[in-house]
Amino acid sequence: MIDNFLLRALLGGLGIALVAGPFGSFVVWRRLAYFGDTLAHSALLGVALGFILHINLTLGIIVICQLLAILLFLSQRQRQLASDTMLGIFAHGALSLGLVALAFMKDVRIDLVAYLFGDILAISNSDLGWIFAAGGIALAGLLWLWKPLLAITIHEDLARVEGIPVDRINWMFLGLIALIVAVMMKVVGMLLVTALLIIPAATARRFAGNPEIMAVLASLIGCLAVCAGLYGSFQWDTPTGPTIVVAACLIFIVGLLVPRKGALLFSKGR
Repeated sequence: MIDNFLLRALLGGLGIALVAGPFGSFVVWRRLAYFGDTLAHSALLGVALGFILHINLTLGIIVICQLLAILLFLSQRQRQLASDTMLGIFAHGALSLGLVALAFMKDVRIDLVAYLFGDILAISNSDLGWIFAAGGIALAGLLWLWKPLLAITIHEDLARVEGIPVDRINWMFLGLIALIVAVMMKVVGMLLVTALLIIPAATARRFAGNPEIMAVLASLIGCLAVCAGLYGSFQWDTPTGPTIVVAACLIFIVGLLVPRKGALLFSKGR
């Protein structure tokens, strides 16, 4: 009989994978991998906020990720610095500020390794609630935004001409990514969170004939990586979060060996 902590880890991992698939597809199409990484770096600042305000740490991370998503959205509208430069500044600035803030809290002791690499085996019933509640909200929001967001991804200028509120849709999408990145921290940690977004989606891209199929395939591949990673971690006593990412990488490599027909989705332009 499966232990309770393993069952919670499996449910949490599968919940994250199901949500990460559709979002990861847009991250791959729109080349936003570094954006997700920047949000992940803000986790420690969210943890510090949680301790300062005496609120749930996951809620603190969500608040900081949302604030950073707004700053990143606004930074894309300026022309003085390139977007990747601004992302780098925000990423390292948020991480460093979080570490400094935690250093001032002499009576607080946290497991930095768990936030860096994840601690899926420590998922509680409360964490499961956060994962499925936030994941459900994020998926519902993405379903509502799907058609206009897809139009923007294909050709942003044409979408503007057709009357699609591009800026508002982009802002809402970035906010949803910030939400799922915040809840993914518990599974794979801030240093690996982007991997669970992009690797299953990149693998699915080779075999999908349309965006919807790619989103579903990415979710299924993510679920397979979670199951394989949990099994491998249990068998060989390896860190669970990194083992899940290694499993995802192996699936991606195997996918490269399988011949495909046709061009990649959105292989031109974006």
